[in-house]
Amino acid sequence: MKGKATKNPIFAFTTWIRRQPPKMKAVLATISGMAALLFLRMVVEDHNNLFVAAEAVHALGTFVLIYKLTKEKACAGLSLKSQELTAIFLAVRLYCSFVMEYDIHTLLDTATLGTTLWIIYMIRFKLRSTYMHDKDDLGIHYVVIPCAVLSLFVHPTTSHLSFNRICWAFCVYLEAISVLPQLRLMQNIQIIEPFTAHYVFALGVARFFSCAHWIIQVFDTRGRLLTALGYGLWPCFVLLSEIVQTSILADFCYYYVK
Repeated sequence: MKGKATKNPIFAFTTWIRRQPPKMKAVLATISGMAALLFLRMVVEDHNNLFVAAEAVHALGTFVLIYKLTKEKACAGLSLKSQELTAIFLAVRLYCSFVMEYDIHTLLDTATLGTTLWIIYMIRFKLRSTYMHDKDDLGIHYVVIPCAVLSLFVHPTTSHLSFNRICWAFCVYLEAISVLPQLRLMQNIQIIEPFTAHYVFALGVARFFSCAHWIIQVFDTRGRLLTALGYGLWPCFVLLSEIVQTSILADFCYYYVK
């Protein structure tokens, strides 16, 4: 069996990748990402569907957590703080959707927010005895406050009210790093619970779709999308937020697939 396994091309390829130094792995990851972007650009006709797909995959990941909580009656390995951060940025984004733009994204965010609030309720009350409070030690204020301060200085320059534009920027920044408490919890316990791993992987896939949507749109509009988002630092920070979140989750997704 071992001899046959070594002849498997997939096994041989993954073994070769594991033996490469970190710099080579980074190069291979970059090439793979560019190839995936090119593939999506050729296959997906309406690139706005990538953003819809991102939110749909996020919602699917949330339903995986619901299945975990209802089946196992335990929330071990799940970060309450990441769920609370998710609820915050979804609530702010929903507010922005209602006052600025109402579309299919609003419906998807509403469904995801509802399920996220249910998960928070289950962890805080029904399954509190299984919650790893001492391991979920990354304070929310370390995430929320920097995002709030940054949104005051770097936000859209559109014609909307200043408060709405600041809220828009805040939810973009908060979404980019809302998964940090979950990754911190996994690092602390040194064990990745299967359903939680599925959830984080779904977030990684969702972020890739969202990041691909923005990058492809920038190339297709030859940079006009950046000016449509506003002037100053805001357009660059939108793209940077997408790239940061994708990068945070990329390493986890690599080990998940391996």
